Amino acid sequence: MSHSFLVLAQATAPGFQWIFLLLMVVVGYFLLIRPQQKQLKEHRALISSLKKGDDVVTQGGILGKVYAVSEKEVQLEIASGVRIRVLKNSIQVKRASTDEGAASAEEKKEEKK
Repeated sequence: MSHSFLVLAQATAPGFQWIFLLLMVVVGYFLLIRPQQKQLKEHRALISSLKKGDDVVTQGGILGKVYAVSEKEVQLEIASGVRIRVLKNSIQVKRASTDEGAASAEEKKEEKK
C-alpha cells in the first residue's frame, strides 16, 4: 500500500523533484563550498604576506619566528640558534608578537576609559 502512495506522489509532482534537487545544491554550496573557498583564500593571503620576523604556528603545532622566506619554504627559528625548514603551506596562522600584543592591550585599556 505504501508503495502505491510513492508512485502516486511521484506522478502528481514531477517538478518538485527538480526543485528539491536544486535547493539541495544551493544549500550545499553555501554551507560547504563557499566557506572552504573563503578559508583557502585567507590562507593564500597569509602565505603570501609572510616576512622575516613574523611569529607563526605550523599545522604541526611548532611555534617559531620566520628567519628567511623562499619560494616554497620558510626557515623558522624555534629556539635561539635553532632553525628548521618548513613548507610555506604548513604555516597555519600568524601570532601577534609580544610587542604588538602588549601595545594592543594598552590601546584596549585606553579605549575603555
